Amino acid sequence: MDKKRLVLVGNGMAGVRAIEEILSISRDQFEITIFGSEPYPNYNRILLSKVLQGDTSVEDITLNDWDWYKENGITLYTGESITKIETGRKVVISDSGRTVRYDDLIVAAGSNPFILPIPGADKEGVTAFRDIQDTEKMLLASKKYKKAAVIGGGLLGLEAARGLLNLGMDVSVIHIESYLMERQLDMTAGKMLQKELEAQGMNFLLEKHTESIIGNDRVEGLKFKDGSTLDVDIVVMAVGVRPNTSLAKESGIEVNRGIVVNDYMQTNIPHVYAVGECAEHNGIPYGLVAPLYEQGKVLAKHVCGIETAPYKGSVLSTQLKVSGVEVFSAGDFSEDDEKKALKVYDEQDGVYKKIVFRGNTIVGAVLFGDTQEGNRLFAMIQKQADVSDTAKISILQPIGQEATESLVASMDRDEIVCGCNGVSKGAIVDAVQSQGCTTVDAVKGCTNASRSCGGCKPLVADLIQYTLGSDVDIDGEKEAICGCTTLSRDEIVEEIRSKGLTHTKEVMNVLGWGTEEGCSKCRPALNYYLGMVNPTEYKDEKESRFVNERMHANIQKDGTYSVVPRMYGGVTNADDLRKIADVVDKYEIPLVKVTGGQRIDLLGVKKEDLPKVWSDLDMPSGYAYGKSLRTVKTCVGEQFCRFGTQDSLGMGIALEKKFEGLQTPHKVKMAVSACPRSCAESGFKDIGFIGIDGGWEIYVGGNGGNHIRGGDLLYKVKSDQELMEVTSAYLQYYRETANYLERTSFWVERMGLDHIKTVLDDKDKRRELNERMDETLSVYKDPWKEIIQDDQTKRELFEELVRS
Repeated sequence: MDKKRLVLVGNGMAGVRAIEEILSISRDQFEITIFGSEPYPNYNRILLSKVLQGDTSVEDITLNDWDWYKENGITLYTGESITKIETGRKVVISDSGRTVRYDDLIVAAGSNPFILPIPGADKEGVTAFRDIQDTEKMLLASKKYKKAAVIGGGLLGLEAARGLLNLGMDVSVIHIESYLMERQLDMTAGKMLQKELEAQGMNFLLEKHTESIIGNDRVEGLKFKDGSTLDVDIVVMAVGVRPNTSLAKESGIEVNRGIVVNDYMQTNIPHVYAVGECAEHNGIPYGLVAPLYEQGKVLAKHVCGIETAPYKGSVLSTQLKVSGVEVFSAGDFSEDDEKKALKVYDEQDGVYKKIVFRGNTIVGAVLFGDTQEGNRLFAMIQKQADVSDTAKISILQPIGQEATESLVASMDRDEIVCGCNGVSKGAIVDAVQSQGCTTVDAVKGCTNASRSCGGCKPLVADLIQYTLGSDVDIDGEKEAICGCTTLSRDEIVEEIRSKGLTHTKEVMNVLGWGTEEGCSKCRPALNYYLGMVNPTEYKDEKESRFVNERMHANIQKDGTYSVVPRMYGGVTNADDLRKIADVVDKYEIPLVKVTGGQRIDLLGVKKEDLPKVWSDLDMPSGYAYGKSLRTVKTCVGEQFCRFGTQDSLGMGIALEKKFEGLQTPHKVKMAVSACPRSCAESGFKDIGFIGIDGGWEIYVGGNGGNHIRGGDLLYKVKSDQELMEVTSAYLQYYRETANYLERTSFWVERMGLDHIKTVLDDKDKRRELNERMDETLSVYKDPWKEIIQDDQTKRELFEELVRS
């Protein structure tokens, strides 16, 4: 039977979640195509604030990576927007001119940030806080400017303010209302939140109306309607969003505030659905993730032809941490003649609890500072529970009482634990009892609980503990490497060593993987651990590597690739430059750029040209795509610089040649500076070397990315030989003890610098680490050297690349 063609417009959380639901019902019913306007795979927009705050990276908030689309046979076009839907012909047309036919179409176009229509809103330095690009703008601006204003005191505005505060900025929040987060909190909780955030360093200007943004080309300040002004360098607009309906409206699909849908998420046009923030159901466009996921489940069943209960709207709830402060709200928590409230307020401990009743039915609740009853209250609100036979004060646990066990024990099986993903207590208990899930990570893999905002993780952990019994200790819970297994990194490595396991499928079979093929998270990790344990015997599994590593080039948002040849220490010569120039001309490569790592990047290489480009270059790969040593940045050193005290060029080249091609848990960058002026920025690299009189200083754990971290001084050494021995032992210890995809900056903080020094101070351990490093390096082979040997190899590699 021919597959039906399903097209999704929008690669965001709601749309892709609907696709996940469809795949869980029927993997073979549809040929799926997805268009996303951003150049990224599906990511968790809720956690953008964590990226801004420096707590995580863009890679860490990815929900479905590039490999997921490939594994599920999905055609993904990133950086490409649909500009027209011809519902009569049943085709969509993109801004690149691409035309794709559909049998069923899902519009999940999301929403657009609302920018205040005030003079100066178009100035440089004014941004929304909606996507990765906005986040990157703020990160970049924070390095140059110091005063920020956030317009909007809702959740998004406060998250942006917290992030900018973490970046060292002076932050003022301007809000039109008299208290913060008025949609989620009442006045008492809002004022308590303001007090907590002021203690963290935020400034608040409440009941302020912004009249204009001051400045010439760039923002210099704000002017308010009361005549007052505020000097600022950055303005973040966080005053709400509006459903993105322009495409639907232009295509003849019914639009009100959002795209109008029925109880099965169908629009007025046959075979066209809408879901997410762009959709309007019974007059309501929803902005929280939980109702959008509920919509996705109904849509998935309907489009697959399965009978399902209609979507009847959602009772909204919010449970999260705002800058470390726990808040919860659900239902209608306003008070009037018909609705009365029960309140508990502990000013000393900063705890506030409020339940709102209509007669004997709970209709709303607000919790601040202690939210452990949130899920139970939300379930009671959803059920419209009658509490006439209950002493109302007993509904709230006494403040400070350790009532975790009684709380999870008293929950019904159908009570929702993860509001974002609609996961019940019963589903989690079944995952623990039937599928062997004993960690939060494993439960997340099986049920999706805690996959979105993560606010329910403590309750999920409590449920695991309750289900397994008190004799099982999960307080110091190990972290499984993915949802396919309950095993941690250390357990897997030990099993590989003790059982002599030799390939990824064997590891999965012997260690009882929950999914037969594993996933895009565990397969690369297992491939690395097997190679780390048995460097001379293990044959690298290319199919288990990330797509960039398989292609030996970085994929770009337009589908072309970026090629970076090796330049040891940033040094090149006329012959290599001529080769590069000839290749650029021959293959019409559109952009040539010098990178921050002192190399030359050829951007825009066509996929089919990759083998020939590498062959014509006849240069080693620079591993710009690899979890390996990437670059060793150098200054010109004592040979040329009048301040130089050491040969930084020679040392940089020696380091790069020694550790070339070394596979590591994450990318590793080095820098060598000939004197304390550190022109090569050695203090912000994974390993940095600074020349001093009579030797070198070695710095470790530096990072110049989102998680900015200055390196720690590991040692001062007197000779080049000692430098090489320390570096080799340090890198090998990192290889053997780090989690896969753990940067050295996080590894140093987790392991502790003193512990690492203790290991390296032991002469026997240092010698053994160096021996294992030498063994690993002895099998290195440049992956592209085989390309230039004969035409047959070229053809085989070309065919492999095209197939992949």
